Amino acid sequence: MKTLVSILSFLFLAISMSAPLQAAEADPDTLRVALLPDEDAATIIKQNQALQDYLEEKTGKKVELVVTTDYSSMIEAMRFGRLELAYFGPLSYTMAKSKSDIEPFAARLTDGAATYRSVLIGNVEAGVKTLEDVKGKDVAYGDTASTSSHLIPKSILRDAGLTENADYSEHFVGAHDAVAVAVQNGKAQAGGLSEPIFKSLMERGIISEDKVQVLSYSDPFPQYPWAMRSDLKPELKETIKSAFIDLKDPSVLKPFKAEGFAPMTDADYDVVRKLQKSLGLGAS
Repeated sequence: MKTLVSILSFLFLAISMSAPLQAAEADPDTLRVALLPDEDAATIIKQNQALQDYLEEKTGKKVELVVTTDYSSMIEAMRFGRLELAYFGPLSYTMAKSKSDIEPFAARLTDGAATYRSVLIGNVEAGVKTLEDVKGKDVAYGDTASTSSHLIPKSILRDAGLTENADYSEHFVGAHDAVAVAVQNGKAQAGGLSEPIFKSLMERGIISEDKVQVLSYSDPFPQYPWAMRSDLKPELKETIKSAFIDLKDPSVLKPFKAEGFAPMTDADYDVVRKLQKSLGLGAS
């Protein structure tokens, strides 16, 4: 009996994998909206209830908020049409774009600009005060597909003459907040993450300036983009874009630490592709 069940299970799996994917709807009743897994999933969902309510009101659709386990899962979900909208990091967007028919349409505004910076931080007790002090240490990064918690800080260290796995040991801990906590607790002596998230962690008392210090700030990079499936109904795409560009509600904007959203195009992220190529980070 167990053998028969195993055979049937194998056949079902084989048929499922070989069957063509069902075409995603151009005008679905429900919009599946993915948010970046930068922090605890339950916290992200709770913080963005106002966004869910706002989008349901503006689009007339049911909205389902989604937080995937990691960036790669989010990229794959978009690739296979399991999402209509997603809030990507710049690098995860370029990776998703290389596999999916998607388009960016908005990015958050902070201090009047649609750019942001990454920070490299060091453990005070370990005496990591400069980039040179990182040599021989453990460095925490977030997700491999993160711009501000991997791509940018790694490039800063490369520019300082420090190469991963030669001059320091790299460790991927998943999320930006996990990077900061790892550095504060001494599990890593340095780490990279988004400056807005770092500031938020400091303001909330999760990270203490007595234990963690900034080693370097990056140049400005294009902000995290909102992207949608290109095959959505044109009228729906315009409704979605307008909902973000016209957004003024502080309760919706607060989790994004934004004052609004500005229009963005794919070309705005060419600078990320250039950096990605220089570091030898493929799109897979």
